[in-house]
Amino acid sequence: MKKLNRVASAILAGLMTVSLCACGGNTGSGNTGNGGSTGTTTVSESGAVVIDVYRDCFNLAAVDDAQVKKVEDAINAYIADKINVQIVLHDIPNADYPDKANLAINNKEVDLLWTAAWMGTVGTKDLYAANAVYDITDLLPGTALYSSMDENTWKASQYGGRNYYIPVYKDNVEGYDFMFRGALVDEFGWDTASVKKLADLEPMLADAKSAGIKYPFLTQKTAMFYRWYIDEFDFFTGDNTSDWVAVDRDTNEVVNVIQTPEYKEFVTLMCKWAEEGYISENEATKATEETTTQTQDWAISWWTDIPNNGEANGRYGQTVVMQPASQRYMHTDSMLGSCFAIAASCTPEEAQACIDFVELLYTDSKLADMYAFGIEGEDYNYNADGYVEKVADAKYNHSMWESASATVVTCEAENPYTAQMYVDFNSSALISCANGFQFDKTPVESQYGACQLVFEEYGFILENGGFASADVDAKLAEYQAALDEAGYQDVLAEFQRQYNEWK
Repeated sequence: MKKLNRVASAILAGLMTVSLCACGGNTGSGNTGNGGSTGTTTVSESGAVVIDVYRDCFNLAAVDDAQVKKVEDAINAYIADKINVQIVLHDIPNADYPDKANLAINNKEVDLLWTAAWMGTVGTKDLYAANAVYDITDLLPGTALYSSMDENTWKASQYGGRNYYIPVYKDNVEGYDFMFRGALVDEFGWDTASVKKLADLEPMLADAKSAGIKYPFLTQKTAMFYRWYIDEFDFFTGDNTSDWVAVDRDTNEVVNVIQTPEYKEFVTLMCKWAEEGYISENEATKATEETTTQTQDWAISWWTDIPNNGEANGRYGQTVVMQPASQRYMHTDSMLGSCFAIAASCTPEEAQACIDFVELLYTDSKLADMYAFGIEGEDYNYNADGYVEKVADAKYNHSMWESASATVVTCEAENPYTAQMYVDFNSSALISCANGFQFDKTPVESQYGACQLVFEEYGFILENGGFASADVDAKLAEYQAALDEAGYQDVLAEFQRQYNEWK
């Protein structure tokens, strides 16, 4: 019997289980394990389909199970006369979420779960490769859920031309900004609007160094080629440890990034800046403190562009000034930076119940606010302007970006925005040439992993100025040789084969 280990929860919720014939399952031809499920569907005493919902808790170190149960009860009371669905809510601490969600998938204990393209273990790529996610393509047409987001959103979030995930509509495109510490902009009178490329920063970096700033150019110990050259390349792996392969936007061909003039230009500049004291050696050694952006020890860094860039002021505790460093692009990984997945082990009734629940979540502000913020008066309140203010010691605490659409969740008072800001932000993006392409690394998985290790030895250090500028040519040659020894040419050929077939 499916989900027998739910008995305790079922008793507490006053449920009984009824077996429904799950004949046929999902008939979509996707990379999923569904299609012929003969499991059982759990229903409540009133006949509502019961779904187990797993979500990652980012904002609290420890989950308050009693408060989660209170939120679950409040949600079920609210949706009872709207949809034939009842939820069992599982809030999992962030550190435990990948393993616990993965175990729940393997044990067929979860129906609806939160995931993201950037996650490990239960990320979108992992679930798809493991046939663990339900093909919802045929469940979407004609629904209010489908209409709640534009067609490009659904197209960009596809794998192999099919829909498996429900994106959280937020800042779903990718682009980057130069970020300047506001106090230094005022002190030196920097014309930040004149900065169009990295080299334009040099006079400002010289000012910061002369002022004794520890990190004139703060990389935040991150490999930066991926971000600064997104206008030239689509880094479709979605992983900066794999930025040695990309699609050249001009030719629409998969290329060896290490051999491009752009890569040599970038790493030479970074190594030169390090020699001039603009980049600290702490970046290449990963010794930079995580909280450096909240101090006065830096001058210029990077920021992922969002509809409300003013959010950075609160995050860093000081005024910062943004200047666009790239255009914005819509692609699969950016679209799936936060999303819902339906487990492939679901019966058709359970899959439909998941769709019904998310549809209401994406169209009903009261439900969206409960799901995101908890119980009004206990976990949050609305201020005079109608914005959400979280209670300081809230026992249930989530954010819009991992809960529901920005067009329906009430925004928080400390970071106000409008739904139109997100619509305008996303709709103004360019659709990337590799939008919708997903690389299956299975045929070259061992070589791929070996190349990522080589990146850590050479690529990361080069991109953070860790070698002498005079040695760049030699280090690039060593880097390429080490990649080739790790099996890079096999990986590159497989990338090219799959992309050409996809095109």
